[in-house]
Amino acid sequence: MTASINFKRDILPHLIAVLVFLVLTAVYFAPVVFEDKGMAQHDILQFRGGAQEIMAHREKTGEEALWTNSMFGGMPSYLINTRYPGDLSGVIHTVLSLNLPAMAGNIFVTLLCAYILLVTLGMRSWLAIVGAIAFGFTSYNIIILEAGHNTKSLTIAYIPMVLAGLLYALRKNLWIGAALFALGLTLNLHFNHLQMTYYMLLLVIVWGIIELVYAAKNGTIVELVKRGFVLLLAAVLAVGVNFGRLATTAEYSKYSIRGKSELTAPNSGDKTSSGLDREYAFNWSYGISETMTLLIPDFYGGSSNTPLDKDSETYKAFVGMGAPPVQAEQIVSQGIPTYWGAQPMTSGPVYVGAIICFLFVLGLFIVDRRWTSWLVAGTILSLVLAWGHNFSAFNYFMFDYFPGYNKFRAVASALVIAQITIPLLAMLALWRVFRDRDTIKELDRKLLIAGGITAGICLLVWLFGGMASFSSVVDAQLQQAQFPLDAIRADRESMMKSDAFRSFAFIVLALGVLYFYVKNKLSATIAIAGVGVLVLVDLWTVDKRYLESDDFKNQVLTNYFQPSPADQIILQDKDKSYRVIDMTNPFNSARSSYFHKNVGGYHGAKLRRYQDLIDRHISQNNLEVLRMLNTRYAITGDPKEPVQRVPGALGNAWFVDNIMKVTTPDAELEALGDIDAGKTAIVDVAKFPVQEQNYTSANATIKLATYEPDYLKYEYQAEKPGFVVFSEIYYEAGWQAYLDGKPVDHLRADYILRAMQVPAGKHTIEFRFEPKTYAIGNTISLVSSILLLLVLAGAVAYSFKKKEREETIAV
Repeated sequence: MTASINFKRDILPHLIAVLVFLVLTAVYFAPVVFEDKGMAQHDILQFRGGAQEIMAHREKTGEEALWTNSMFGGMPSYLINTRYPGDLSGVIHTVLSLNLPAMAGNIFVTLLCAYILLVTLGMRSWLAIVGAIAFGFTSYNIIILEAGHNTKSLTIAYIPMVLAGLLYALRKNLWIGAALFALGLTLNLHFNHLQMTYYMLLLVIVWGIIELVYAAKNGTIVELVKRGFVLLLAAVLAVGVNFGRLATTAEYSKYSIRGKSELTAPNSGDKTSSGLDREYAFNWSYGISETMTLLIPDFYGGSSNTPLDKDSETYKAFVGMGAPPVQAEQIVSQGIPTYWGAQPMTSGPVYVGAIICFLFVLGLFIVDRRWTSWLVAGTILSLVLAWGHNFSAFNYFMFDYFPGYNKFRAVASALVIAQITIPLLAMLALWRVFRDRDTIKELDRKLLIAGGITAGICLLVWLFGGMASFSSVVDAQLQQAQFPLDAIRADRESMMKSDAFRSFAFIVLALGVLYFYVKNKLSATIAIAGVGVLVLVDLWTVDKRYLESDDFKNQVLTNYFQPSPADQIILQDKDKSYRVIDMTNPFNSARSSYFHKNVGGYHGAKLRRYQDLIDRHISQNNLEVLRMLNTRYAITGDPKEPVQRVPGALGNAWFVDNIMKVTTPDAELEALGDIDAGKTAIVDVAKFPVQEQNYTSANATIKLATYEPDYLKYEYQAEKPGFVVFSEIYYEAGWQAYLDGKPVDHLRADYILRAMQVPAGKHTIEFRFEPKTYAIGNTISLVSSILLLLVLAGAVAYSFKKKEREETIAV
């Protein structure tokens, strides 16, 4: 008898799940899906400003520029906006996300991947839908979208698919699991947020250690190693698909602030080692007691800018101080710093759900130890890593000695591990309740214990939380600004207590549903639906505090990038080769980069040497450095004089009369404080030997004849051999110079600029950005993409054949 696919059993439940996810996503992001609205996501706006030159070049030529001069004098576009034609995984993502608009597509994919994980474990569809909701609507997933961390969101979204492939390969079918693992890891890497991938790797290492222990006990190490080898090949394939992206990122990281500094001066801080400065990396560390937000969202006051209403103590205090009610309402509705935790600021807490925390604790009592061992260990590791400098004994050791860990900042992000492990153990517990209700010893008692622990904690906070200080590091500033500090602290206390009781109520309701199910008072269908609705309402209503329909507006990008009066004045200059410095927010905004070549910008991985220049000279208003960067205009922020002309900008290139020879990077950087950049070039001769001769700028001219982001052509004429400095950032991994069409060497001068010794006469100089890593990487990505598609096709065919054989045997 030939088996066939049973639509009602094998396909319909999954279609219903997809429809549920689509409805939930569409309802939450209705302004995006139905009204084509957007929101002012900070990082997206900054990305768009920094990417404008690249995108315009792509639209004009159909080619990738790979370099932009719109931020920090110039930098590779790899981590801004670069496409890798050889990587075909973006097409797969488009299919999986149903091509939904950004933000909506992010959450849909998160729901879908979590569902895949739970279904591959064996859960029935409706229970897997509940679990997917628990994964997808964790508050952090919403908060990072509000901030514009879209690629981080998508990297996290594919973690459950990676785990699904691993678990299925080791505990069920190797080949189907390996294919799923390869797909999940490919898509996880595709969005190039390596910090999130790194945290996933730490969780996999913890899980692998536990599996090794159990394999040793069960005598199955050989089988584990065999399957592990196949999974390793799948990982290599995933890396291969993303090789272009990973290789260029790895190459660039050596020159960025993630790489090793060449400075050795005592005041350079801890920058001589490879990686970020420790203080910078640990600036955003979760407070140890702040971990309570996993259970009680506003335990530490929510966000650093929380809108309050007329019932708040702060509103009443402003009215009591004499402010008109309308004005008082306007002040509090715009946001009050109710957050009083350990971080400098926050957009909101990491809240996984009161019910999910209750089920997680229940899992400790009823889920197999092989699961709880790595899920609990992963959760603890997540918490400790997120505590950062608040648990320095462990975290400083990790930062100093664990490979690659010092490349990442904002360690509070490590809680992404917990937002995977806590819901997973919670759903395993819920699954066991519905699957093995009659075989779990004293299940009703264990339910009451788990509920008692979590609800009891909430009740204690509700009763005694007022004993906390509710003091914040920003309180001194609030007091100086004559804000009603006592009232703000009273609102912080009210928020903690209100959410403590809220979490208590949700736990009691979920406990009641499950208790009645265990006592045969409710059917499984009603109980699953009841818990699912409670989980959704719990998470949804907290999420709406941080991202709601009113946050979406029409034409956000168009409105944000309207030319300001300063932009309009500067754009009247027909010579577009100059640079601009925006003094209002020079190094944390890329808005000016949308219109101009920018001395500043916004990026988390700018060039290390450029950061040195910012720290030592630009931030100290060194005019000579601004001159050599061809800075012609300064945006002041003053309505009366929005633009000032920077005197003496040196242009795109110039001949110098003198070379100041130094032998260390420290000396090279220091010398910029006391030179005439138009006459003297500083060269580190330990790295770039220069010929001994007398240079002159007399009767020598040079001009920029052709400009593209990745191609520059200069024409010059000189009576004698000369030394030219170009107002272009030196980056050895890709820029090639040509003299009259023939490749020639160029060197670095003035710490960050390009320079060249040139012969007398009339000649042309060209610079082309042609990084070999990008070309090689694209080829490897294309080959690997084709292999991945073949593997996926083979896995699908194999799964149907396997199912047919199983059903035939069963018949």
